[in-house]
Amino acid sequence: MSELAQLPFDQPHLLDAAPQLRELQTNGVIHRIRTAVGDEAWLVTSHAQVRELLDDPRLGRAHPLPQTAARTGESALFGGPLGNFETEQTDHARMRSLLQPHFSPRRMRALRPRIETLTEQLVDDLAAQGPPADLHARLAVPLPILVICELLGVPYEDRDQFRAWTADAANVRDRARSERGLGELFGYGLGLVARKRHEPGDDVISGLCATEGVSDAEAAGLSMALLFAGHETTVVQIGLGALHLLANPEQWQALTRDPGLVPGAVEEVLRAPAKGGGGIPRYARTDFEIEGTAIRAGDLVLLDNGAANHDPAVFVDPDRVDVTRKAGAHLTFGHGARYCIGAPLARIELQAVLTQLVERFPGMNLAVDIGDLQLRRDTLTGGLVELPVRW
Repeated sequence: MSELAQLPFDQPHLLDAAPQLRELQTNGVIHRIRTAVGDEAWLVTSHAQVRELLDDPRLGRAHPLPQTAARTGESALFGGPLGNFETEQTDHARMRSLLQPHFSPRRMRALRPRIETLTEQLVDDLAAQGPPADLHARLAVPLPILVICELLGVPYEDRDQFRAWTADAANVRDRARSERGLGELFGYGLGLVARKRHEPGDDVISGLCATEGVSDAEAAGLSMALLFAGHETTVVQIGLGALHLLANPEQWQALTRDPGLVPGAVEEVLRAPAKGGGGIPRYARTDFEIEGTAIRAGDLVLLDNGAANHDPAVFVDPDRVDVTRKAGAHLTFGHGARYCIGAPLARIELQAVLTQLVERFPGMNLAVDIGDLQLRRDTLTGGLVELPVRW
């Protein structure tokens, strides 16, 4: 019997999909593999199946025996099952109903001018500093943090502290560190909730506190989940999005000539990053089949949205970055009932960043060779360590 492929797959080139992932995708839809901690799992790599399974009620994030379930990594929050197996679907519906009003189209439209102003201020600072500069540290990191702090009602001056806790919570290699980070973050959330109950503002945490039936623990848990997801993932998307465009100067120049391409370019840079395999974890709630392969209740199924975003059956020449591509079918934010609630916010931030960068720095280019850039390998979200640029 051949040895199972193990995650993460080796990715020799930062901008190219892992060769082992390409090979698996060529040879079928679903594959038996091992996770980074050695547990067996199923990896689904086709766009059609990933899209369908993302909204399949036979898969969930909870497990009836969480202590013995297969894991993707050592992160206490993300490495294994989440939630109560018996009440998972009603719990998820409640969470969406509590948060959705804070991410409504009207609320997002109202936020756009403020996000554009915050972006402009950071771009002004970048220009004033002069080249070379680290676009990651100067723009990709501070913008999502500023935005999520204002939206939630979290003090921006606490950013170094909570960013360290979120990084610890997402650590995929050190379980004790992840548990400590998660505990610190939740304790911080409880403190914010206590403050908002006495001094409410026009923000998400205050809104949750004012909602009947929401306990301090629930408000803190939801708020800190938003704090994590609302800045960590967008930091990564801004950095990798800018890198893909700067690594393809003709695409950057296309945007400088026609800024009207920016909304479509945002979809393309959301689609384009090639990962080393993995994707979105789910656990089978019952026995069923995927393309003739028997899945047993409790099995870990990884829905590889990165591979799906590079499926040639949906995206012609998928490894090429093309800002004129109709890339709206990408699965970066998921699909269906669990579609990312913060997707509209991330899009607004990315649009603001690209619009202002190509306008202010039409000649921007990478200040180092792509081979010298590094990805964060120890956290769930990954992303760049730095992105040196000049103009």
